[in-house]
Amino acid sequence: QVHLVESGGGLVQPGGSLRLSCAASGFIFSRYTMSWYRQAPGKERELVASITSAGGSTTYADSVKGRFTISRDNAKNTLYLQMNSLKPEDTAVYYCKAPISYRDYWGQGTQVTVSS
Repeated sequence: QVHLVESGGGLVQPGGSLRLSCAASGFIFSRYTMSWYRQAPGKERELVASITSAGGSTTYADSVKGRFTISRDNAKNTLYLQMNSLKPEDTAVYYCKAPISYRDYWGQGTQVTVSS
């Protein structure tokens, strides 16, 4: 049974940093590209960043390039998102996603609020 659990969200001031984690279980984590998405109130869910199975390649949305870093620890079955220089427009629920066998699995999400 695939299980994804995000953590690390919270309230942070503009310019601050947060590190999100996504603990994965129920599948062979090291075989799959993993992604972070986010959804702000009233907006569609959008891709933030992706990382290939071995971590050799990453992609980012233009809005977060240079500020966010996606990484993974395959020994710990964990995906990370380091978020620096946070802006109010980064406020959203952040989700990790695992595409397995033609289906997308999602975690429950973690709220990130950037506000002074």
